[in-house]
Amino acid sequence: MTTPTQFLFRETGQADSGAGGQASAAVMDAGSAIHVRGLTKHYDSGFRALHDVNLDIRHGEIFALLGPNGAGKTTLISIICGLVNASEGTVLVDGHDIQRDFRAARQRLGLVPQELATDAFAKVHASVSYSRGLFGKPRNPAKVEQVLRDLSLWDKRDERLMSLSGGMKRRLMIAKALVHEPRILFLDEPTAGVDVELRRDMWNLVQRLKEDGTTIILTTHYIEEAEEMADRVGVINQGQIKLVEETRELMRQLGRKQLTLHLETPLAQVPETLSAYGLTLGDDGHELIYTYDGQGDRDSIPALLQALDAHGIHFRDLHTQQSSLEEIFVSLVRDGHR
Repeated sequence: MTTPTQFLFRETGQADSGAGGQASAAVMDAGSAIHVRGLTKHYDSGFRALHDVNLDIRHGEIFALLGPNGAGKTTLISIICGLVNASEGTVLVDGHDIQRDFRAARQRLGLVPQELATDAFAKVHASVSYSRGLFGKPRNPAKVEQVLRDLSLWDKRDERLMSLSGGMKRRLMIAKALVHEPRILFLDEPTAGVDVELRRDMWNLVQRLKEDGTTIILTTHYIEEAEEMADRVGVINQGQIKLVEETRELMRQLGRKQLTLHLETPLAQVPETLSAYGLTLGDDGHELIYTYDGQGDRDSIPALLQALDAHGIHFRDLHTQQSSLEEIFVSLVRDGHR
């Protein structure tokens, strides 16, 4: 069975390189929306927020960046978006260096930050229109109206920001990030603290943006959303990228499956002759549980059923379930602290 740590080292190729589990510095992919190489951020206090981060994000994908609090997610996003200076390394946005060609790079980026920051006395329509102008875009009332309508803010267009609810302010931040028509959108915890309706509207909008070709990078603590939405997942911990993988492939490689047999007659204990299967009992002996690798040797299940039949152990029903992305994420982070 492949453990999270084995998978991590196999994917990054850094188990013995001393690069902290980072992806190897490959030749730049000219087709990358975001290209990061050797990115490091440390402070005068000695704290190192990022260490030798290497990452490529493809055009048109939804990329979920997962990590515990303090892992470096917001620092990485802030450097790419030009809000924080890196100590070392290179970042290209659609081929434009964020330092040498910062105007072109930033025009291609939209950011919905984790923290809400608004001018309390400004009005909704004026605030969104102003954000468009900051990126050198010409006036476009139709575009502003479209964005406000998409986010259910059109009816609030003449209200001052101080009067908006927390959920409406979150919608406003999204509108301000979208109004200059960026091709790459960062969503830093976009659904944190919002209601179910806004969360649903948010993900519907994300799907539409993807269909239009927008590259979307999101961080979220709602890992089930990342599992459902993201094309690829990156895990960051202690300032280092630990893994980048297709979501489905990650589930296949590291996911564990569980077969539960509901027995006709309860067992007091698992027969010693079946110990090779690692079976456990549940529900006071009424359930027999077999856990196996998601990459799985499916031949083991028919063999198990034959062995049970030979022991006179019969079942009336069975069901299977697979570990979630959240369980895989927790396992990866836990292994990273060992």
